[in-house]
Amino acid sequence: MPINQTVNMLTQEQQIFEQINKASNILITFKKTWNGDAVASALALFLFLRKMGKNVEVVAEKFSLDRLYSFLPGYTEIKHELANLRKFIITLDITNTKVSQIKYKQEENKLNFIISPQDGFFTASDITSGASGFKYDLIITVDTPDLESLGKIYDNDTEFFYQTPIINLDHNSTNEEYGQINFIELTAVSTSEIIFSLFESFSRDLLDEDIATCLLTGMIAETKSFKTNNITPKSLLTASSLMTLGARREDIVNHLYRSKSINVLKLWGRVLARLSSGLDNKLVWSTLSAADFQKTNSTEKDLTDVIDELIISIPTAKVVAIVYEGEAKTTSILLYTMKNVDALALLKDWTPTGTKSLARATVNSPITEAEQTIVAAIQDKLSKLPL
Repeated sequence: MPINQTVNMLTQEQQIFEQINKASNILITFKKTWNGDAVASALALFLFLRKMGKNVEVVAEKFSLDRLYSFLPGYTEIKHELANLRKFIITLDITNTKVSQIKYKQEENKLNFIISPQDGFFTASDITSGASGFKYDLIITVDTPDLESLGKIYDNDTEFFYQTPIINLDHNSTNEEYGQINFIELTAVSTSEIIFSLFESFSRDLLDEDIATCLLTGMIAETKSFKTNNITPKSLLTASSLMTLGARREDIVNHLYRSKSINVLKLWGRVLARLSSGLDNKLVWSTLSAADFQKTNSTEKDLTDVIDELIISIPTAKVVAIVYEGEAKTTSILLYTMKNVDALALLKDWTPTGTKSLARATVNSPITEAEQTIVAAIQDKLSKLPL
């Protein structure tokens, strides 16, 4: 039977583990704007593959809020750059002249190799150079909509990503299906839920408390502790199975939701005091002045926690926006959107950065004027979408 026909008979789960079994060195990576689901599912995959005996590494661009997930098993294994991705090889033809001694010496910006022949001498034609193959022979991306979302991990080594097979695991409809295998389950509440089903299809025996804790963390983080409106019976059953396997739910909730600083809570109070809504509460927004940050001893980095609280508290909201004055007296907007709403598209008039679910932009106008302009533009665009 032809090979391609054999592959077509395999389920997608079987194809994934066939690629994993063939790989010698595996890279797991995720988007530069870390979130709980991405980090937790990557670490669960890392721990599981290591128990399979695979050589595997997790690499993701450094992120300002990454310490939030430092309690996760395997967290210290995350690297922030692709080091030694390829080796530069200098080849010396010794067919006619053998080598008796090799030394090297660095002089300023040059590295000199000193080779002593046994007899005769070497010429320039005896020397060639080239690059080795890539360090990894398989890439697995988790909760990452497109390769550009990987940030510097992708930008600095684009050739590597085009020449190496990719397994793309995600639950978001915005995923661009850039992998050779794209395992995307839109009905799953998180990528962690998808990865649990993969593990079960391969070997439940390899699951342990640490892996279960990572997967449950991903589910809790993505659903705001099971308070979002996309919870399904399957997701609840998965969570139950993970707790049966020893997932440390209390530990997860304590780190993610019971560790808010007094400063963040004060900032949260100021956001609530100026909270506004439109489109039947599908759009929710608030404003913060530079004085708000100063008086609460908080920074722009704390806004992600504030948005999380808004999402939990207002389940009807599809878009959450905070318009605020930055440290340089500029006006910025942080915009979070639920599934099927593109944050970058909503802010495209202001050259946004970020992802389709969490975007940021700067506006060249005072905060009151910026609030009116931005909210009006977002409302106009949202009114044309099937929310």
